[in-house]
Amino acid sequence: MSEYIPSPSKWVADQVALYEGSGGKEGLTLRDTGLPVIIVTNRGRKTGAIRKTPLMRVADGNNYILVASQGGAPKHPVWYHNLKAEPRVEIRDKTDVYEMRVREVVDAAERERLWAKAVAAFPPYQAYQEKTERVIPLLVAEPVA
Repeated sequence: MSEYIPSPSKWVADQVALYEGSGGKEGLTLRDTGLPVIIVTNRGRKTGAIRKTPLMRVADGNNYILVASQGGAPKHPVWYHNLKAEPRVEIRDKTDVYEMRVREVVDAAERERLWAKAVAAFPPYQAYQEKTERVIPLLVAEPVA
């Protein structure tokens, strides 16, 4: 098993520790928003280490929509590149843990439908898209059969 390297961002590392340390009973929302998050566990493409990222919980049936917004920053988040390199992930949603496979949404109609769901779950996504010149990637995590 590879080593887990916590995020260099203190609040991210703290949230992951609280969420996982409580068995999915605490740390379930994004800071003070009250909006639910999931924990995405993946492998770093450069280090091979285990990485864990809290992302907004945007469900689509049994799938999860992962929004690579990074607050509207000019570049994609590191986790996006990690998932493109290695699409196998584990998603913790409260006390449930799922083995999943990620794919990037490229179909325009699917993207439009899923973007609407993402913005409904976390309205700031729309402002993030308006703030950046890049198209914010959407990825779908689907259960491994």
